[in-house]
Amino acid sequence: MKPSPPPSLTHRELVTQPESWRRAARAATRATGLPAPGERVAVTGCGTSWFMAQAYAALREAAGQGETDAFAASEFPRGRAYDRVVAITRSGTTTEVLRLLEETANTPALALTADPRTPVMDAATDTAVLDWADEESVVQTRFATTALAFLRASLSPSGAAAMAEAADEAERTLSAPLPPSLPAAEQWTFLGRGWAYGLAQEAALKMREAAGAWTEAYPAMEYRHGPVAIAGPGRVVWSFGPLPDGLAADVAATGATLVADGGDPMADLVRAQRLAVAVAESRGLDPDAPRHLTRSVVLSG
Repeated sequence: MKPSPPPSLTHRELVTQPESWRRAARAATRATGLPAPGERVAVTGCGTSWFMAQAYAALREAAGQGETDAFAASEFPRGRAYDRVVAITRSGTTTEVLRLLEETANTPALALTADPRTPVMDAATDTAVLDWADEESVVQTRFATTALAFLRASLSPSGAAAMAEAADEAERTLSAPLPPSLPAAEQWTFLGRGWAYGLAQEAALKMREAAGAWTEAYPAMEYRHGPVAIAGPGRVVWSFGPLPDGLAADVAATGATLVADGGDPMADLVRAQRLAVAVAESRGLDPDAPRHLTRSVVLSG
């Protein structure tokens, strides 16, 4: 019998997320440079980091901490004034993030990074080095969610406890088999409300990166406004967090498979990451090295 190939880097990294989150929650209690309640904050990043920025911005506003906007670093509104910038960059070398920090040098900035030997250490006022969550795979899983765990835990005295519960749920998610209908589908649409919308965006990106899959993501309430037209048998609609009233019936009428467990969205994202790896491997693709992508985007000039 032919032996099974070893697990991909992406798989080996994503299964370590629960403990990474617990460690991030502890680190947040002694961190410097975190936004203070009432500050007007801009959160930024590129790709996966931008989606984590979206999730944190929604969480911070929902917690009553103050106005919080999230932008792709390349689309930061240069005419707006903020009390603090939070930048998420795994590599610490992403060109758009470094340029933004240079342009906003008069504004206090906290950078979350995995590598303390990179230019972002000098570009930001404060840094949170999450080096235990660094990755070898091009595809981000562990660092991104660990950065979000760090920021999420900082929002309230009970933040660390909330992250411990999310980590416990993620461990249960990792031990449960994926339903066969999920990797066998031909198309996947991810939905979310509030902070979970950023995670829905990230789930779709993971499927595109790792598996070259046809995926989309929308705010859950927007799904009826057009995107539902592509739902059908052999396709998946996956909701992060609670599903809006009536939408389950609408999806059922299309014949699509609905995933709406209502658990912690971060734990559910771990399951979507597992799905991306499974679909990639079923298609003979290497989930660690997506086509046309590099670990960091460094632009010339």
